[in-house]
Amino acid sequence: MGSILVGTASWTDKTLIASGWYPPEADTPEKRLRYYARQFGLVEVDATYYALPAEQTATSWAERTPAGFTFNVKAFSLFTQHPTPLRALPTDLREAAGKAGKDRLYLSDVDSAVVDQAWERFLLALEPLRQAGKLGAILLQFPPWFPISRARKDYIVACAERVAPRRVCVEFRNRTWMTPENQEETLGFLASHQLPYVCVDMPQGYPSSIPPVLSATSDLAVMRLHGHSDKWDSKDIYERFGYRYSDAELAEWAPKIRDLASGAEMTHVLFNNCYSNYAQVNARTLAERLEASDLYDDLQGKPGRAAAADQHRDLVPVDVIGDGLGQRPGDPQPGELPDTPVVRERFVLADDLVPAGVHGCCLPWPARRRCRRALCCGTTST
Repeated sequence: MGSILVGTASWTDKTLIASGWYPPEADTPEKRLRYYARQFGLVEVDATYYALPAEQTATSWAERTPAGFTFNVKAFSLFTQHPTPLRALPTDLREAAGKAGKDRLYLSDVDSAVVDQAWERFLLALEPLRQAGKLGAILLQFPPWFPISRARKDYIVACAERVAPRRVCVEFRNRTWMTPENQEETLGFLASHQLPYVCVDMPQGYPSSIPPVLSATSDLAVMRLHGHSDKWDSKDIYERFGYRYSDAELAEWAPKIRDLASGAEMTHVLFNNCYSNYAQVNARTLAERLEASDLYDDLQGKPGRAAAADQHRDLVPVDVIGDGLGQRPGDPQPGELPDTPVVRERFVLADDLVPAGVHGCCLPWPARRRCRRALCCGTTST
């Protein structure tokens, strides 16, 4: 199984800030991003859908996050054939784009030279993230009026070729792509071009509903969870995405996501139920469930998360007294304790390492409970 990153589709939403999820000291945009990046290794930038980003903004994002942090970035609305306000374009492009005489533009309304310029500026602005190794995938989320066709497949490929060597991932909102008779064709098309299909969990029964089909069509798998609001057709985004997954729902999703990750080198899981702290709380719960599953893999001698993290030199070994592995002179040997300890973990993140406790427990119990990013410590039970 490949690595799994879990995160949310926002860290700046006003209802999140008002929810109290951020501590009082995280009272500036910089402090909030730094805090978020200590909780999760992945985030999706949504603001880039509404306006072209500034290069200095991406530079700040790169500087405020640790090595290995990943930003997925939503493509500008014009690129995915959504209506785009004329004022969302840079000032010097508005005159040429405004020749159509419309305040809201579609791709077909805009001269190809303007589109080329917009793409060039979009990608240039993301370059600080790419240079820092922090740019994940550019999300191409196509609208409900984008049904399956040869011309639309060609457009998806053209977008992917335009941004290369950066990569895209593809989310559909028109059901024709994933009807039972078209699923194989759609997934085969994406796989033939090594384009990641964005798997979704969302309300069903609406014109934009896509079934929760999980499939890895590239070495990167992507999953976005939108929730199950009964007001999915509302114009109010907080009513539309105001859904908090229950622990039981997340318990069902964890093994499914692990199955998805078994077919990819990297899997991104993003919660888009961005109202209050719902996405962050759900992302933490799911991450902990996935970590617990990875622990089971490690105990069975399979490559779990500890093994994957060790490839990045993030982990250091922890000596567990009595397990017969990594013993130091003078340590008891197996059989010299009342019972042989059970090794739950053998690694700890180096930056979270604290003085060892008794009998191989590298973190005292309260500290283990606080340690959210680590596959924490070797513990014993008798």
